[in-house]
Amino acid sequence: MVHFDRFLQPEDILLVEQIDRISRLNAKDWETLKFIISGKSIRIVSIDLPTSHKLLDTSDEFTQRMLSAFNAMMLDMLAAIARKDFTDRRRRQAQGVQKAKKLGKYKGRPENIELQTKIEGLLKDGKSYSYIQNLLGCSRHTISKVNKRIKSGNYMT
Repeated sequence: MVHFDRFLQPEDILLVEQIDRISRLNAKDWETLKFIISGKSIRIVSIDLPTSHKLLDTSDEFTQRMLSAFNAMMLDMLAAIARKDFTDRRRRQAQGVQKAKKLGKYKGRPENIELQTKIEGLLKDGKSYSYIQNLLGCSRHTISKVNKRIKSGNYMT
């Protein structure tokens, strides 16, 4: 889970294009995020949740509380739907990969030799994973994979 909570100040408004951009999380991570949102009184405004816009222009306490409760319920429902959609797509993708493997058509993602060579050089220079990740925009998994290859004595360069 992205730890954006350190950037949010109490009573900030978090504007998102779609709710599913923040809610594809598993149940435990979603509960953690809701706790952060609630604890800091963050208001979420989303294009795909029109009632969230109403929270911006109401000064009536009753209306604000009702909209807040409704939006919280809708947010939970949309989060559940987004998570289901996410896991369904992952399952279908895995089924497609398995089928392609059985047919001998699956080759996987080709290795990015240029990127891995850069990572190898930076690791040899003693740079940290975080430094490399920020510099090259690659994942920690890719860095780890290159590091394991270096440790096994299987160098690219």
